Amino acid sequence: MTDLERIAPLFAHWDETMVWSCLQGVMGRAVWNGSRTAAAIISGDFGFLAGEPDEELLRRVPGPLLVPRTGDWSPLIERVYGARAVRETRYAILKEPDVFDRAKLARYAASLPTGYVMRQIDRDLVPILLGAEWSKDCCAAFDSPEDCCRRGLGYVALWNGTPVAGAGSYCVYRGGIEIEIDTREDHRRRGLAAACGARLILECLDRGLYPSWDAHDLRSVALAEKLGYRRGDPYPVYWIGREN
Repeated sequence: MTDLERIAPLFAHWDETMVWSCLQGVMGRAVWNGSRTAAAIISGDFGFLAGEPDEELLRRVPGPLLVPRTGDWSPLIERVYGARAVRETRYAILKEPDVFDRAKLARYAASLPTGYVMRQIDRDLVPILLGAEWSKDCCAAFDSPEDCCRRGLGYVALWNGTPVAGAGSYCVYRGGIEIEIDTREDHRRRGLAAACGARLILECLDRGLYPSWDAHDLRSVALAEKLGYRRGDPYPVYWIGREN
């Protein structure tokens, strides 16, 4: 039995694609304590904490977002990080493969305002997206531009040839992707996120992949619902800030 197989029961039935991806050996990494009574899965900015709260293990998880599976991790996080640990709420989005209205998504995908152009993320666009703070999470999980284009999916809206909004793969797992949607601040409120998101969802459905979504705030929930998803339960996360 591998180490991942030994810790997998701690994460059983946790409906998080980044957890699945790591346990499948696709992306991310896992750490655990010596007795394997506690473990963490680290993927992108996230550290998913499971099992019995363990301070030594917690200090090995870089964050900045800590996601405790159970409430008994919260007092430990707050004690270890003090004022640096800011409790926030995220919103699960239900994973329901059959809820999407393709015709509606096609209308959103075709609704870019005049002057914008939709383009699939390719190896030439990846360095550009990685070089901008607003867009890097659309492709940062991959080893190279080639890897991003081989395993990931994504679309961007271009303005005068420059990406200003996009929907990409925050992570991939067997059978799907975790969607990341971002828009440059000066191009928001123009329907770009909906258009890029709809195009990416359609591409996933055409390829037999599930386009998973997790919402960081109520605006993200509203966009998800607009595109056909249904809201799940809110859950707590901790944002770990830097030392003063």
